[in-house]
Amino acid sequence: MRPDILPQLVNGPEGDPAVYANFKYVRRAILFDMGDLHLMSARSLLKLTHVFISHTHVDHFIGFDQVLRLHLGRGKTLALYGPAGFVDHVEAKLKGYSWNLVENYPHDFQLTVFEVGEGPLRAARFSCRERFANTPMTTLGSLSENPVILDEPGLQVSAILLEHDIPCLAFALEEKQHINVDKVRLEALGLSVGPWIRILKETVMNGEPEETRIRVPDPGREGGEREMTLGALREGILRIERGQKIAYVTDAAFTDENVEGIVRLVREADILFCEAAFSEEDRTRADERRHLTAHQAGWIAKKAGVRRLVPFHFSPKYHGRLEVLYEEASRAFGREVTPWRG
Repeated sequence: MRPDILPQLVNGPEGDPAVYANFKYVRRAILFDMGDLHLMSARSLLKLTHVFISHTHVDHFIGFDQVLRLHLGRGKTLALYGPAGFVDHVEAKLKGYSWNLVENYPHDFQLTVFEVGEGPLRAARFSCRERFANTPMTTLGSLSENPVILDEPGLQVSAILLEHDIPCLAFALEEKQHINVDKVRLEALGLSVGPWIRILKETVMNGEPEETRIRVPDPGREGGEREMTLGALREGILRIERGQKIAYVTDAAFTDENVEGIVRLVREADILFCEAAFSEEDRTRADERRHLTAHQAGWIAKKAGVRRLVPFHFSPKYHGRLEVLYEEASRAFGREVTPWRG
């Protein structure tokens, strides 16, 4: 499978947590956690549509201001998801600035903020033109009722609640199906790639009927186009496979409940980004600080049938000897774990 979603560990295994998932064929990206983002270009951050925050410790949320500043005056909405209390945290960030001139901006930028978890939850909209006043919205509901917090025709994002002394979220991004174009068959039909391919894929993901007409390029005809049915194109040039799955787990105590939830969430993930803060030699410190060891991360990945494990969020204690953590994770995982290269 040639992936359509390309994840990037923004700050490497030792820096602030942030995984940027770039969509190859559309101007879109999703971000898991907002640690230090100074390595990201403005162009990349402006592609964001959704941001999923595990918890609001400073190393997971310090990048909020950079994203906010870049988006001011732009006519778009950015959706943010975080644990209980997240609306208050975002509102407090916004209240740290003066907004008396924002009515002069040509376009309105809005944040929609959703709390994810159990019990009483909140959601709110913050509009730049309204000086980021808190406007309540309909909440998502409890994770115990439905772990899917984002549901679109082509993908979904699920979450679980973990214990890190405070509530902390883990996430899994899944394509509902992966659609490939067979270029040999495409050429045999006298067709060429172009923007229409994206329209074709969206039509399939939206579940449109087989008789739906799709405009395809045909230089030999007047107007340079012809129509084909979705059914004919699906049969002729498309290969539909299991979708890609990317999971993100950080800041979790090694408890039975946490492990059970993580395994359920990340099962058969193509890539699992999983914290591995300490070595087993420092297991007591890991337990005290409610983090996973490299061995525990590898063991969980093996138990869940993960295809690739990417450990990160390493403690500074191991600077200059990261091989200790990679070797430990590899032994537990049962296959080699190497530094993330993209």
